[in-house]
Amino acid sequence: MATILNLNSITSLNREQFYQLCINNPELQLERNPQGELIIMSPVGGESGKKEANLILDIALWNRQKKLGEVFSSSTIFSLPNGGDRSPDVAWVSLAKWEKLTEKEREGFPPICPDFVIELRSKTDRLKPLQEKMQEYLDSGLQLGWLINPQDKTVEIYRSNQSVEVLKMPINLSGENILPDLNINLDY
Repeated sequence: MATILNLNSITSLNREQFYQLCINNPELQLERNPQGELIIMSPVGGESGKKEANLILDIALWNRQKKLGEVFSSSTIFSLPNGGDRSPDVAWVSLAKWEKLTEKEREGFPPICPDFVIELRSKTDRLKPLQEKMQEYLDSGLQLGWLINPQDKTVEIYRSNQSVEVLKMPINLSGENILPDLNINLDY
């Protein structure tokens, strides 16, 4: 579950202030939406953590073979072009995009939108904020995204310039032309 703190009556956090807040409080999982609201992310339970780790492993093994980009965990915050600072559960950035960043940009919160993300709904997550987050990624340049919803046994597929496609599990998900030859079977 995420808790949104609206600090507008007190202050507004710019990117640098948000970065410093995260550095000063490494035990907290924080995000910032384009409106400048601070989002405190709750830790996930064992089942969600296990599923997330397996998804990261699937993408990382595919990437290790293809060598087309870089894979990131939910600990990585991306400073999105539309103003938000977000951490997807799994992210992949093409090598061409990653290599355009300076060393300083790579070491901080990378100022790019991943090409591919996965958001995994945990039992405490509300669906609507996750859908809004996926739309935020699309608005920032996302090419392909999966919102995996084990509670409803569905996967929402987000593609650039297309309507959201909702599919029922079990399903074989394809990386399409963004992550060529990636196929992941989901049955939870």
